[in-house]
Amino acid sequence: IQYCYRRYGRERAAMVSNVITYRARSVLQDVGKAFGLTQAQVNALTKYLDTRSPQAIAASVELPAGLTSELIYDVCSRLDGFPRHLGIHSGGMVVARRPLWEVVPMEWGRMEDRSVLQWDKDDCAAMGIVKFDLLALGAMNGLHLSVDAIRDMHGIDIDLATIPQEPVIYEMLTRADTVGVFQVESRAQMATLPRMKPKTFYDLAIEVALIRPGPIQGHSVHPFLRRRNGEEPIRYPHPLAEPILKKTMGVPVFQEQLMEMARICAGFTAGQSDRLRQAMTHKRSDEAMAKLRDEVYEGMAGNGISGAAADEIWEKLQGFASFGFPESHSVSFAYIVYASSWLKYHWPAEFFMGLLNAQPMGFYTPNSLVQDAVHHGVVVLPPDINVSEFDCTVELRDAGEHDIVEYLGMHWRRGRGAVDDPLRSAVALRIGLRYVRNLGDAEITRIEAARQVGGPFASAEDLAQRTGLPLDALETLAAAGALVPLGLGRREGIWAAGALAGMGPDRLPLASGTVAPDLRTMSPHESVQADLWSTGIAVTHPVSFLRSRLDATGCMRIVDALSLRKHGTRARVGGIITHRQRPGTARGVRFLNLEDETGLLNVVVLPQVWEAHYEIARKAVGVVIGGVLEYRDGVTNLVAHRFEHWPVEGINSRDFR
Repeated sequence: IQYCYRRYGRERAAMVSNVITYRARSVLQDVGKAFGLTQAQVNALTKYLDTRSPQAIAASVELPAGLTSELIYDVCSRLDGFPRHLGIHSGGMVVARRPLWEVVPMEWGRMEDRSVLQWDKDDCAAMGIVKFDLLALGAMNGLHLSVDAIRDMHGIDIDLATIPQEPVIYEMLTRADTVGVFQVESRAQMATLPRMKPKTFYDLAIEVALIRPGPIQGHSVHPFLRRRNGEEPIRYPHPLAEPILKKTMGVPVFQEQLMEMARICAGFTAGQSDRLRQAMTHKRSDEAMAKLRDEVYEGMAGNGISGAAADEIWEKLQGFASFGFPESHSVSFAYIVYASSWLKYHWPAEFFMGLLNAQPMGFYTPNSLVQDAVHHGVVVLPPDINVSEFDCTVELRDAGEHDIVEYLGMHWRRGRGAVDDPLRSAVALRIGLRYVRNLGDAEITRIEAARQVGGPFASAEDLAQRTGLPLDALETLAAAGALVPLGLGRREGIWAAGALAGMGPDRLPLASGTVAPDLRTMSPHESVQADLWSTGIAVTHPVSFLRSRLDATGCMRIVDALSLRKHGTRARVGGIITHRQRPGTARGVRFLNLEDETGLLNVVVLPQVWEAHYEIARKAVGVVIGGVLEYRDGVTNLVAHRFEHWPVEGINSRDFR
């Protein structure tokens, strides 16, 4: 984007706008404040709002009875879909040979170094102004960083364009071992991969396109999987559709297939097809598609298609109005999926390093990524004031034989031969200073500059004198264990921080009160709390501290629940809820990700169960869920029947957010 501004000038290059319209949270925020509610009150009302439709606010939020509440509900519903403000398109750029302000109103964007057209993409298209998308992917950055680390650490240059197609990578994908893997790490994708059983690259392209609102709404997902697994015969809505749908077993998967079906089956002209394309990508696609319904049916009737066949074709077209992928897009994304999987399998430490340094991105938190890295045998090291850089790094680590043998036994892969003696060294992942709370760019720059000029810090006083770090930064470094190499434990470092904060390059090197009295060493549980507070990352999973108590109440470990592979087994599982999802296509069913020290489990929550256990299911972090294990086609889900708080006293699950 910045290249376009530099190359063509700020007058001839600009980004299109997005018209942001009112949805449930934003309209309740604004209307509530207009009617006199405080910011704290509207925040409390919207925090757990379960709908995006302003029309459904009255059913989701309970305001005190009275005239004001009735007016708020009424105004919220009437403002549904009204424009709220202009936003900047994520990557839509217009480049012209003459100044754009001669044709279109322009303004400086609130985002730094952005010029913006005051029209959205539809308005620009109506005026014949062409925009193209410059969309950056965080996953590409992560791959770049991983490949660079492999080159710098091991001297091995990897060209992702030439990596081999290996059956073992497809086996890994079939197991849904895809935490951190671009595009296929979501709950829905991980549930589909074992059923899809991808064996070729084109299988991945179909997988990427299949789990989208369009194919889901168009009822393409389950028929495709059943046909692929030989559970139902391949058939076509009409003989005219066979050449179009043959490569996807009779069900439309890609957006181009729908466009071609409209052209062949409904006799659409180029102009009608373009209107269909615009309707499929429009924010209010349902309304736009409704206007085309009569034209589609009329065109199909002209080609002899009527009755159930015509209804099925229209259902597919209408379903893709919820968003579907073009085939070229799917193929491009599929290659990133394969490259990510290949790196995760062969170079796990470098792969997770790249992901952590490319944050924020992806489906999982940095802590969940680190947990998965540990499950894959990656040695994860805490921040170190003398070693850690701004970003996370990989380093060759001397360690005890037990650690290394265990690590190598799990994940030492071929191609990693740059290590001379693998039984004495292993690649470890070091957490970077960027993850330490209260350390901004300025503080980290001072630490790195001081080390570059004067070498490693000899003591805590030396650190404080050469960097002049403020109190909150020193406290957080101590809590993260980053001062241990300087001889200060976590509690001792926090104690000394107040005195050390008075030192700096322009002050006398004097500090009194840095020597702490005898302080109790933090317990493992307290150390994990300190890690999560100071960096958001802990190698030890919080649930491991509760394992004996969970076992005593009959809770299973997630890895044991997954290995049962038995449908209909009753089970109780304890863990931390990392994601809550309510897809618009799921008819009120919620999907949760439950995590413990052994892995992740998908939880299905029916609407009646959600309502009965709303306070725990919606608001708690640590829970015990009872229900029935559902096992089909290699996929295990827990269908929830009951939610409970953690069976412990003195440990609050919110400590582990």
